[in-house]
Amino acid sequence: MESLRMIETWPVPHAAAAVVRGADGAVLGGHGPQDHLFPLASVTKLLTSYAVLVAVEEGVFELDDPAGPEGSTVRHLLAHTSGLAFDEHRVMAEPGNRRLYSNAGFDVLAQALQQASGIEFGRYAAEALFEPLGMRDTLINTAHKSPAGAGGLSTVADLALFAAELQSPKLLDPSTVRAATREVAFPGTSGVLPGFGHRRPNDWGLGFEIRDGKAPHWTGTANSPATFGHFGQSGTFLWVDPEAGAACIALTDRDFGPWAAEVWPQLSDAVVAELRG
Repeated sequence: MESLRMIETWPVPHAAAAVVRGADGAVLGGHGPQDHLFPLASVTKLLTSYAVLVAVEEGVFELDDPAGPEGSTVRHLLAHTSGLAFDEHRVMAEPGNRRLYSNAGFDVLAQALQQASGIEFGRYAAEALFEPLGMRDTLINTAHKSPAGAGGLSTVADLALFAAELQSPKLLDPSTVRAATREVAFPGTSGVLPGFGHRRPNDWGLGFEIRDGKAPHWTGTANSPATFGHFGQSGTFLWVDPEAGAACIALTDRDFGPWAAEVWPQLSDAVVAELRG
């Protein structure tokens, strides 16, 4: 896809991107080093969330089991409505009342899965997700880093396999994926979309941000409201647009900033335009 060549102009040391078609998971195009290992930052949350959903289907725990602060559940943690602060294990609100984007909440989520399963979280994610999909270079290192972001490493090639899974699930029941990515958890909840300010509402599924009518946004203006995914502070993103029938992945090694808020939507719009022909 010619649109992916836009990453050549990005002000970053390294960049790689790919587009994955939803119908059959085919990689429609790739540009840059597809096997280069990048830190994912908060794109890791997509992998963490998927591993948690596998655990739910396996009966390790349930979405409405208690986890985190009093009154909070696994569902609240996934949807950033547990009330926990951004990077502190400090309660800022009653569960379900505000969309408080929380790295701490994902730390608690991983700990809850680890306690319920008896398996270290990074190992559980590998066995439940990475190994079945053939994501041979992906890992979540929870020994010294957070499953919310800093511990995640992957490649565009590996994330293309995950993007195919999101669009045509084999590891989860399609209804589970649809609920996590297309249905707003705790509708009407407002909060801050990191890097873009307060949004009312700030729609989110179960670990997956849902674009809806947010503007400005890190995806493009051509992306449909049904687009879901995540971006990371390390200059990374993954979105799936069900209406466009494809996913786009871009990984870099420069921290998110004004440069990304400018070029990411441009790339996304160009990708959607090329997909539509």
